[in-house]
Amino acid sequence: MQKLISTLICAVLLLAALPALAQDKVITMSTTTSTEASGLLDYLLPEFLKDTGITVRVMSKGTGAALRDGMDGNADIVFVHDKSREDKFVAEGYGTKRYYVMYNDFVIVGPESDPAGIKDAPSVTEAFKRIAAAGAPFVSRGDDSGTHGREKQLWEATGLALTEAKSPEDGGDWYFSIGQGMGAALVFAEEKNGYVLSDRGTYLQYKYGRTQPFDLVVVYEGDDMLKNPYGVIPVNPEKHPHVKFDLADAFAQWLVSERGQHVIGSYQLHGQPLFFPDAK
Repeated sequence: MQKLISTLICAVLLLAALPALAQDKVITMSTTTSTEASGLLDYLLPEFLKDTGITVRVMSKGTGAALRDGMDGNADIVFVHDKSREDKFVAEGYGTKRYYVMYNDFVIVGPESDPAGIKDAPSVTEAFKRIAAAGAPFVSRGDDSGTHGREKQLWEATGLALTEAKSPEDGGDWYFSIGQGMGAALVFAEEKNGYVLSDRGTYLQYKYGRTQPFDLVVVYEGDDMLKNPYGVIPVNPEKHPHVKFDLADAFAQWLVSERGQHVIGSYQLHGQPLFFPDAK
């Protein structure tokens, strides 16, 4: 009888410990909205869970905010797309290493009628100049995201007069900075029948992956300045000892492994690949 009671007690203690053990295999990732809005994470993370038993809890926001989560120790790992800021994040000791993971590209989305005539522009900077010259509605995320950062770089490259926020100085009537994510910017651009800089993945998700109609089309693409690399960075435990570095690093290593790269490369929407493996 005493042996039976001891066995029962051990079984109860084991069952009580299971939730805590399961919770130990959960990491928090702060990531850009494009990895979630494009549908990639819904495809990718279940495969990682199946392979490793590690659950990834996602906080989706602009790249700047995601990096701040890492700096503040509010995430175990960051998965973003603004290489200069990512390199600075690592150089300042907040991250252990930046891993090249994948890339997609930016496109300029707008009305099929293309009122600013950018379809045949010889460069993306010329396309931006034509939008400004036409005073055509242009929607900016304005949210310190990687996409917003690239947009500001493109405006700077035009040589036009800009505000301190790197928006066109004469954009008061046609430039709309909304301080929201990519999905909201696409919807607002459609409401304004205007242009917006978007990552291709989120655009395709809004164009083909929803039941609601979305009429804007890709009107400009292909310039080298529109390439968009993504990196993943485990948060440095020397800065924040509480982070789950081993699990976070396991996720980073899985992403750049042959298995992770295959999963990324196999993700498609309506027959179109959204992200291209780029582990180096």
